[in-house]
Amino acid sequence: MLRYVLRRVLWAIPTLLLITFLVYVALRAGTDPLKSYLRINPRATKAKIEQYIEVNGLDPNYVRGYWTWLRNFVSGNWPRSIKGSREVWPQLKDALANSLRLGAAATVVGIFVGIFVGVYAALKPGGRRDVAVNMSAFIGISIPPYVSAIILQLLFAVYWSRWFGSTLFPTSGVYPPGQSGFDLGLMLRHMVLPTLVVAIQIIAVYARYMRSSLLDVLNSDYMRTARSKGISERRVLVRHGMRNALIPVVTIAALDVGAIVGGLIITENVFSYPGMGVYFLSAFGQGDFPLLMPWMVIIVASVLLFNLVADIAYAWLDPRIRLA
Repeated sequence: MLRYVLRRVLWAIPTLLLITFLVYVALRAGTDPLKSYLRINPRATKAKIEQYIEVNGLDPNYVRGYWTWLRNFVSGNWPRSIKGSREVWPQLKDALANSLRLGAAATVVGIFVGIFVGVYAALKPGGRRDVAVNMSAFIGISIPPYVSAIILQLLFAVYWSRWFGSTLFPTSGVYPPGQSGFDLGLMLRHMVLPTLVVAIQIIAVYARYMRSSLLDVLNSDYMRTARSKGISERRVLVRHGMRNALIPVVTIAALDVGAIVGGLIITENVFSYPGMGVYFLSAFGQGDFPLLMPWMVIIVASVLLFNLVADIAYAWLDPRIRLA
């Protein structure tokens, strides 16, 4: 098992370097960092411009420039944003924390509810509850996040205020304007609607995946063999059915969890939620290379990390995979 994990980790390192290099090239070609800097700072001195070029690795040779940027990034010598010359990490840290809270809450709710609903539907294939789950899942997948977000905002803010005199849940931000200090209750109230928007599609997707995967497993030969040995149906389902049905679901779960850090752009923008999505839109709109590159590195590293988690989960769920 350890050898299997080490092999996956060693593959992840060159993959991370290659992808970040491609991202570096794409951002330089797509945003023209020097032109963006001069547009925001038209009075920058020659010394400031040269310092900006050096710290960001904007050498005409992309390979040499990438290694300069990477060396500065790893050593902690991060350049400041082109607008206001602000430090990057405090902004990125706050955005990352907000997205992780929202993404984690929505993912936990979505995956557990989705798996439960998928199992519930698979146990009676073709029945009323199976049809109801399938129809609900198709509807949930078909509704874009910005549509469900607007519907929830109208229902729990606009119309709720008309009916009962006050909104049930806030529709923007992490805290109300003017709030100072940490308040868990207020934070959770502000997270309810965006969490529901993200969770709706997650539930729909995992209900479909789990139903399909479990139906394949329930009709397999080893399940019939287990039943013929007199093992109770619940034990057959949990110990033999669920474990094998979860293998393909783990793949999708790992990919989704890894990508969710930067995949909430629409939801965060609709709810004015200051996470990684709003951070990216602001930085990209200004062509702020010092803000964009660390964002990209975190997204890529997150996806690779959770792919590694998926590989390890595979090996635990099905020991035969370790020999691959």
